[in-house]
Amino acid sequence: MHRVAVIAVPPATTFDLSIPELVLGETLIDGTPGYRVRICTARPGVVVTSGSLQVTVPYGLETVDDADTVIVTGTAARDDIDPRILSTLRRCAAQGKRIASICTGAFVLAQAGLLDGRRATTYWAKSEEFARRFPTVELRPDVLYVQDGNVLTSAGLSAGIDLCLHLVRSDYGAATANAVARLVVAAPVRPGGQAQFIKAPLPPETGTSLAATRSWALEQLHDPLTRAALAAHARTSIRTLSRKFHDETGHSPLQWLLHQRVIRAQELLETTDLPMEQVARLSGLATTDSLRLHLTRRTGLTPSAYRAAFTQHPRQWHTDTATT
Repeated sequence: MHRVAVIAVPPATTFDLSIPELVLGETLIDGTPGYRVRICTARPGVVVTSGSLQVTVPYGLETVDDADTVIVTGTAARDDIDPRILSTLRRCAAQGKRIASICTGAFVLAQAGLLDGRRATTYWAKSEEFARRFPTVELRPDVLYVQDGNVLTSAGLSAGIDLCLHLVRSDYGAATANAVARLVVAAPVRPGGQAQFIKAPLPPETGTSLAATRSWALEQLHDPLTRAALAAHARTSIRTLSRKFHDETGHSPLQWLLHQRVIRAQELLETTDLPMEQVARLSGLATTDSLRLHLTRRTGLTPSAYRAAFTQHPRQWHTDTATT
C-alpha cells in the first residue's frame, strides 16, 4: 500500500483538503486499497479553514515519516508558513519522497525552497504574485499540473483531482486511473498541459457542443480519423471544428486524438497480452514505431517495459518523469 501524508496548512482550503482522500481512497488493486491517506498538520486538533468550516486533524507532522508521498493542499496563508512545516518538507525532499501541492500549496513548497530551478504551476489567479515572489521558479501559469522530477504542483481546485488521477496513473496505470475517475465522476483524460481555464468548460446555452463528436471519436480511435472526418460528424467546417475543439478542451483536434490514443494503448498494454502490432492498430497509433515513440514520450517507458511494469507489479514513481 502506497502511504500518503496530506499536510493541512491553516487557513486550509477545505475543497483541496478533501481531494487526495476522496480520489486516492477510491483506488483498489485486486480489491485492496492502493493508498493509505492520512491528513496531518503542525498542531493537531481543530484547523481553521478559509471558510466558515473548521476541521479536526488528529495527526501531527510525524505522519510524514513513513509516507511515500507528501501532499500540501491549498491555503489562504501565503506568508509566514509555520517553520515546522517548511523544515518537514525540506527533510522529505532530502529523503527523496515524492512531494506534491494543490492550488496555493505551491507557495508553501516554494517557501521551503523545493521549487527553485524547477517547473511549477499554481492557481492562475495567484500566478502573478507567485512569479514576483519566486523568480527562480519556472512558472507555468496556464497548465493543470506539472511534474518535475519527484515534485509535482497543480493549479487550483478541480485541477487537484487531475493531479491525484495522474498519481494513480503513474503508480498503478491508466486502466486503474480511469476506473477511479469513473467512480468520482471526473474526466480521466485531461493531460497536465491542458489550459487551466477554457472558453467553454460547459456546453454553451446557445449553439452546440462537440461532446457528442468526442464520444464518437473515442469509439473510432482504431480508424485513421482526420479533422475532416470529425468535422463531418459534427456537421461543421474544419475551421469551426478546430476553434470549438480548442475552446472546449484546450487542445487541437489532432492533439486531443493523440492523447486519447496513447491512453488507449496504455490500457491495452495493461489489460491484454495482444502483440504490439495489434496494440498499435487498435489504439489508432498504426505502427509499432509510432506506439514506441509516443508512449516513450508520455511515460518514459517503451511498450514492452510499460507492459512489464503494470502487469507484474504496480509501477513505482520515477524521479526522471516530467509531465507538462
